[in-house]
Amino acid sequence: MGNRINELASQIAEKFRSSGYEVSVKDVYKRLKLLIDEFKVPENEAIRTVTNYFIKEFDVPRDQLVIAESPLIKIADIKSPGQWVSLKAKVVQLWDSSSPNVSQVGLIGDESGIIKFIIWAKANKPEVKEGKCYLFTNVVSDSFAGRMQVNINRNSRIEEIDEDIQLPPREIEVVGALIAIQQNSGLIRRCKICNRVLTKDVCPIHGKTESYDDLRVKGVIDDGENYYEIILNEENIKRLTGIGLDEAKSIAMENLDRNSVLSELKSRLLGRYYKLRGTRGERYLIVSDIGVLNAELRKEVEKLLEGV
Repeated sequence: MGNRINELASQIAEKFRSSGYEVSVKDVYKRLKLLIDEFKVPENEAIRTVTNYFIKEFDVPRDQLVIAESPLIKIADIKSPGQWVSLKAKVVQLWDSSSPNVSQVGLIGDESGIIKFIIWAKANKPEVKEGKCYLFTNVVSDSFAGRMQVNINRNSRIEEIDEDIQLPPREIEVVGALIAIQQNSGLIRRCKICNRVLTKDVCPIHGKTESYDDLRVKGVIDDGENYYEIILNEENIKRLTGIGLDEAKSIAMENLDRNSVLSELKSRLLGRYYKLRGTRGERYLIVSDIGVLNAELRKEVEKLLEGV
């Protein structure tokens, strides 16, 4: 281990020297050894901690120093918080964020698994797009509500790559009753810049901005054993109710109330039984296909639910 620490110390010192700052290999070695040998800090975190110490000590602008890159691993290899890693992954899904501190949040995946990611606003990174593949360099793992996630901060890098990364199977079928429709459903407004849902006509990221109308339902399906939070898009909603975006706007205008659309959708959707297929997200099942059950299947589901 001593030779390894000495090798790492030399690499760190060389990075500073190449940027015009003389850092003693001996001083770097002492700090690395203390962290790795005495406090059992993971190697990547120890490197980052020592590097950050000398950045502050010598008042080095971060853009003048190349921080050591974290190892490229698979998502399934992320086991605990505090791991500094690099990932090649596809953006599976983006969510609306209500926090101005978050630039983007959603899911990324590779062939080994799916994980939540957060790009912090202060990181000042380019936005990613659903379906695109990227190299995420120097991201740090974290845990929230018992689930692993990765955070992208100012030390991270995001580069789009020309690869088609395969994802693990995530599509499931569910048969059950729609028992609830949640808030922020119906005729909603989205920010034209980032597509986030506006709250009181204000985007959490861009403030007062141009918007466009959209139609969606966030609901809960009960199949007798589990509850599934689902999202229905305009196509799903129109197929089930005959109400598309144009019809929803007409209902809102006639009643001078956008909430009247949600009331109408609840009256047409709640309490009915559906067979649907969708893709699992971190929280919601994103519905790709949905239909009302025929009478025979409905009776079977009703019997199942009665026995719960």
